Amino acid sequence: MSQAYVFGGGTVRSMSIRQLRDSLSSLGEILEKDREILITRHGRPLARLIAPGPSRSAPSHSDLRAGMPFLSIPSGELIREERDKG
Repeated sequence: MSQAYVFGGGTVRSMSIRQLRDSLSSLGEILEKDREILITRHGRPLARLIAPGPSRSAPSHSDLRAGMPFLSIPSGELIREERDKG
């Protein structure tokens, strides 16, 4: 019999390892409904199984560059300076 625990204000479904193994064929449906499962062993929390969130696309190179501050000294000069020190 699965139980429910409260984490961070939300209720999380709890399943023992045996229950999880017996429910493998319907695990996808359970995660779609509950989004998170607390896996227990001998009644003690062992692991949390969390459904992935919506996928995000990687930012473009130009967006990353636009967010970077401009250096007052060109990076080539900084590299040469560090190289010559050592």
